[in-house]
Amino acid sequence: MVKNLVEQHVSQAYEQLRPRYPEVCGCDLCQTDVLVYALNRLPPKYVSGNEGTVVTGVNLEKDQWRSQIEVVVIDGLRKIGLAPRHGPLSPK
Repeated sequence: MVKNLVEQHVSQAYEQLRPRYPEVCGCDLCQTDVLVYALNRLPPKYVSGNEGTVVTGVNLEKDQWRSQIEVVVIDGLRKIGLAPRHGPLSPK
């Protein structure tokens, strides 16, 4: 099985950062748009098997990678927040 480990790290960063941006819609569509935005701007890290997963996972935990992922996710939150595809939501 082949998987992109960056996808998992982007999802984790989104979950951690999302509460800091309460003005940004958190619906499934907006969440997916932020994740796609970020993943299209980061190089993928494909792995197959457990050994590749462990080695690549350790590298993605390094501060440089984590910071890069967080910056791209924050940028995505801001951009999607300014122009959600569903348009403005009605006040609750």
